[in-house]
Amino acid sequence: MGNFIAPSLHHSIAPSLLTMADRAQVTSFEAVTAFRSDLIVFLSRARAVLEEASDEILRTRSWVQNDQRQLWEGQERLRYRKLEEARAELFSAQLSQFNESTSLCLMAVQRAERANREAEAKMAVLKKWDRELENRTDPLVKQVTQFHSFLTTDMSRAVAYLDNVVKALEAYAGVPTPGTPAAPIPTGTKPAGEKEKQP
Repeated sequence: MGNFIAPSLHHSIAPSLLTMADRAQVTSFEAVTAFRSDLIVFLSRARAVLEEASDEILRTRSWVQNDQRQLWEGQERLRYRKLEEARAELFSAQLSQFNESTSLCLMAVQRAERANREAEAKMAVLKKWDRELENRTDPLVKQVTQFHSFLTTDMSRAVAYLDNVVKALEAYAGVPTPGTPAAPIPTGTKPAGEKEKQP
């Protein structure tokens, strides 16, 4: 036991570890900066896609609930009025007992009845679409809105966090670690506090 010599701390540590301990090993911020740039591009494109999807849903709803509904409500009123007119003309023709006129008026009534049934069927389909479209799109609109909010708020904070990371790394790379030798004093410069000798 008396001849045992403990190895020094310096020899027990690998030289590479000593080298790493002497300075901050931050030499490039390209990866973080590139990731931040890619994230900004992704957020911009993703928000545009979500906004377009939301606008498309609103346009479809407006087309069904407003444009098509107004169109076929007007057509339904118009075709029903034409049907009533055709029936009135048929009634007059039957009273006059003109067979040819009666046959023409009867065909006009039949055409008007078909047109009126078509308008009624269109309105029934539109009402069904209106109910189903609202039931099916409401959950999707909610998800799109939530995801858009996530991209706008949380991911914007992530971009700001990456900005701070880059600044912190830059500051860290520029600060010497404890034990790093001080920069040499330029030749001809007197240390602070030392008076110049008189000849």
